[in-house]
Amino acid sequence: MRSVFDAVIVGAGPAGSSAAILLARAGWSVALVEKQRFPRRKVCGECIAASNLPLLDALGIGPVFNSVAGPELRKVALMRGDQTIIADLPESRDGKYRWGRALGRATLDTLLLERARVVGVLVLQPCSVQAIEGEVGNWHCAVRTAFSKTTLTLHTPVAIDAHGSWESLPSSRLHSRESRSVSNLFAFKANYRDTSLDEGLLPILSFDGGYGGMVVADDGVTTLAGCIRSDYLGAYRRASPRLRAGEVVEALLKNQCKGVRMALQGASREGAWLAVGPLDPGIRLGAVDDPFLIGNAAGEAHPIIGEGMSMALQSSWLLCGHLLGTDQPQSITSKLWQHEVGRRYAVEWRHHFESRLRLAAAFAHLAMRPVFSAPLVALARAWPAILTVGAKWGGKVRCAADLALIDRLTPIAGGAAESGGVPFRDARLSGLTWH
Repeated sequence: MRSVFDAVIVGAGPAGSSAAILLARAGWSVALVEKQRFPRRKVCGECIAASNLPLLDALGIGPVFNSVAGPELRKVALMRGDQTIIADLPESRDGKYRWGRALGRATLDTLLLERARVVGVLVLQPCSVQAIEGEVGNWHCAVRTAFSKTTLTLHTPVAIDAHGSWESLPSSRLHSRESRSVSNLFAFKANYRDTSLDEGLLPILSFDGGYGGMVVADDGVTTLAGCIRSDYLGAYRRASPRLRAGEVVEALLKNQCKGVRMALQGASREGAWLAVGPLDPGIRLGAVDDPFLIGNAAGEAHPIIGEGMSMALQSSWLLCGHLLGTDQPQSITSKLWQHEVGRRYAVEWRHHFESRLRLAAAFAHLAMRPVFSAPLVALARAWPAILTVGAKWGGKVRCAADLALIDRLTPIAGGAAESGGVPFRDARLSGLTWH
């Protein structure tokens, strides 16, 4: 089995799988490395804004998404204390997709990964990247499977890092540990059945030391997710030493948000609480001599505005639009060309996403601090449309991707892959030469 590829992508979340599909459909040979087995639950608000639904169509999973995703999200709410203020979500101008919907990451990620297999991407899963060495145009990626102590080196001129927020590469883990502080945010998520949350409502939750959200996703399952400061979490846990961290968060949300308490009355939690962190909101676009970054690896907004999935999907389209542009050189090993691609991509990324990061940070700090949240709730109560305006500013109806990209892609040749035959599975790894 080959070990040389046109592109190697680290991470098979929405960003990584989308990029793999786009490049493979353009005729590139692509290896996609994913550490986790799918399907798997993941800490995420699981909302997909209307601006992304045409992208899912173009990637080839639109019909399945439409059949399994949760109800259309038409209303937004701000919940704090006894207050619940409801307003309209902005409507997309796309005639086919006017409203966003929610779909669990276990389902969405699996759909995208299976689509990548179908269009010819070599998926190495479960498989972790040990190191990425070399230089632009000549990268060497050392990877190791979960069932082996030996490594395989993948060679590629184009390396794309889509590892997300918390699946950092070994070289960056020490920095992550050293940068922790009492103000760090940790994220939690749980799923519930039989809640009384109105379908089509997207509540934003505000409480002392944190913020969160709720939504009804696929199969009628409600997702409850939130972020909380480390110091507040520690204090709450000391006050309830017999409870696990997730149970502390659930009790806190019920206590400080009447809307959550009412929605969960009579509901049953499905599975355990999930927790990750600390979060590291901000821009992380790499230097010109680094691998390309997409998704949360490139930059992360506070999850309060629910734009993580948008930034993941749309950043992959932005990068692939430049990689597959009309100025593509005869050889993609060209360092000068890749530097120019990286420069253009970074400029475009900032143009589309930097304002979202700033808005999310401002809203997050208002929501989690009692001194600021009271005026915020008062303003929303007096002018509910501020929630509609905020959602529009946050990017709910604005897409950074150029859908014309799909028209430039070279169709995959016929055969089992494109005709719906059985895609390659993890057994495909058995043919690789490890050392």
